Amino acid sequence: PSWLTSGTWDSATLTSILQNHIANEGAHYAGKLYAWDVVNEIFNEDGTWRTTIWYNTLGTTFVPIAFNAAHAADPTAKLYMNDYNVDGIGTKSDAYYALAQTLLADGVPVHGMGSQAHLIVASLPGYLTANIARFCALGLEFAITELDIRMTLPVTDALQATQASNYGTMTTACINNAGCVGITVWDTSDDYSWIPSVFSGQGSALLFDANKKPKPAYKAVADVLASATVTGTFTGWYSP
Repeated sequence: PSWLTSGTWDSATLTSILQNHIANEGAHYAGKLYAWDVVNEIFNEDGTWRTTIWYNTLGTTFVPIAFNAAHAADPTAKLYMNDYNVDGIGTKSDAYYALAQTLLADGVPVHGMGSQAHLIVASLPGYLTANIARFCALGLEFAITELDIRMTLPVTDALQATQASNYGTMTTACINNAGCVGITVWDTSDDYSWIPSVFSGQGSALLFDANKKPKPAYKAVADVLASATVTGTFTGWYSP
């Protein structure tokens, strides 16, 4: 909000603002949510820290402050970092991996890495499975949190076939590592997608078309899920 970003704060006051916000929101939903996205999009593409009001005033300490406050507010929830372009191994995901190592070594309650996975047809990230594996090897969960795979329009059968293969690959990568706990698709059908408003001439990124009809990508995901070995116990949906 503007009152926050336009204000002038010392570190003690800004820390209190951050802790109070997390305490109030966390307490409202405490015990009802599986996980919280505690820090989101905190690194630039080259792995340096983004300049935000939090970083400019508190330095890197805003991260453990936020995680500790979230854990105090909702002790049973999993606490995540989340960003885009961290799907495979690269400079940005390396920065999160190093941060995770530091946080864990310092006893900060961080539990998962979220990969937004806003992807492009035929351009999947390299070392996808290795990236998932290295975060999970730290004892963290991994989740694909905002998946969509866009294409340059117009839609063709060939593009849809490649998109279906790409969705299948992403689903398989998660299923093949027990530490990858879930995939969230970034809306249901193409008429609700954010892609056309941001990437001119691109779209058709989701599992259902604008008429709510399943696309080949839907079948690809369904086929991977149908062949998967399911372990664990479902504990129920969120109930307000």
